[in-house]
Amino acid sequence: MRAVKVVEEDVDFSLNDLLLRGRVSAPAIEKELPSGDRVVEFRLIVRRDRAAGVDTLDIAAWSTKTQKRALTLKPNEWVEILGSVRRRFYKGKNGLESRWQVEALEIARI
Repeated sequence: MRAVKVVEEDVDFSLNDLLLRGRVSAPAIEKELPSGDRVVEFRLIVRRDRAAGVDTLDIAAWSTKTQKRALTLKPNEWVEILGSVRRRFYKGKNGLESRWQVEALEIARI
């Protein structure tokens, strides 16, 4: 049996999984994109660790299940989000623009 040499670039240790817990800032909004796809978006308020202040994160629900759940959320309600960070590209006033958002794979009330 021959030993197989693993080349460093063949190994991928990437991980884009996240867990967030926070409060919903306002009711979710359903949007229809130019492509015809629908997305439900809302913002999550998360307190910073070891620092004063909070961060407000954009959350996107793409699946039917997460869209339905997002549309039932109330402001100041505590939720847990399982998902991934995504960079979305779109045509803006100044050409191609982008923004970061969390794609919610699961949304649960706490």
